[in-house]
Amino acid sequence: MKSDLCSNVRIRVIDFFIQSAQQLEVPPIVKYTALSFFAQRFCPIISRSLQGVTGHWLLQPVRESNLQLFALIAIWISSKIHDSRPLTVKRLKNLADKLIQEQHYTTRDFAEAEVIFMQVLNFEIGASEIVYRFLEDLLIQLKEVATIGDHLNFEVCMDIMDLLYEKEETTMLYSSPHSLAASILVASYVITVPKQRWEFPLIPWVKYGMACKEEEIIQVVAYVLKHVLQPSSC
Repeated sequence: MKSDLCSNVRIRVIDFFIQSAQQLEVPPIVKYTALSFFAQRFCPIISRSLQGVTGHWLLQPVRESNLQLFALIAIWISSKIHDSRPLTVKRLKNLADKLIQEQHYTTRDFAEAEVIFMQVLNFEIGASEIVYRFLEDLLIQLKEVATIGDHLNFEVCMDIMDLLYEKEETTMLYSSPHSLAASILVASYVITVPKQRWEFPLIPWVKYGMACKEEEIIQVVAYVLKHVLQPSSC
């Protein structure tokens, strides 16, 4: 596979990531921190230049199976950050043996892949600007001030977050976590809350809650809804 990640490969790898997170039963914060590491940072870097991390068989070439391994590595690193009892390499390897068909990876491969992953990210694994955190806080606050918060489906919010990671252009929205969190909440509101219940001034409320411009939220909401509701062209 060429270094550029085609859209079909990216979608399949993100689907693999989500399936793996489900089977590993990781908490949402682990999943979305790992997605920020993998889809938002790791994939764009290696698809463009590899930034000097060359010569290792896991990156020469960047095969789909290797990307699947790195997806598991992202979950592993995130679990080490957030879980009091992190995932073990044995459990990750067992899942890889089950789900990855093209290549068999050893325990040593997992250790080497973790080092490569960290090198590509320049060992920067901060997890404070995760959209999930802001979105969860917004919903909690909304439930405290308006009954409409009880009608908003947070599972839909997470489904939207998953879909936005499928393409690099939509993943770029995650670079503005406050406005994206506000926009995802509004998009979920539009999708899940009956129109006759649209009485609460949600956009002005999230605008102040996330210190965003109303015009920016409206623009991002429209973009998100277009991506989520239109059939995929892939």
